[in-house]
Amino acid sequence: MQYLGGSKKEFLEQDISEELERIMDDKEKYTSKENNDLAIPITKNENKERRYNSQVVYPIISDGDVIGSVILLSKDNNTKMTEIEQKVAQSAASFLGSQMEI
Repeated sequence: MQYLGGSKKEFLEQDISEELERIMDDKEKYTSKENNDLAIPITKNENKERRYNSQVVYPIISDGDVIGSVILLSKDNNTKMTEIEQKVAQSAASFLGSQMEI
């Protein structure tokens, strides 16, 4: 599995997808299943082209409100998000949420 931080430019200045917005509004966590087509689009511009094979989404909650999400994505067909990736995203979201409350 590769961890790349350089893809932020493709998300910069874009609106989030309705699916991601719903997950955030419902304060849900999301993990795609078994590398199938259940990976949700992140931005509105990618609704027709599902570019990611697996993903984990955790909302960042501060003072009871969702202020963002931690999202781990993989384009690799052989990558599955495991409990380890879920815990990493959960820890990062919890940390960021607690930092915003200070």
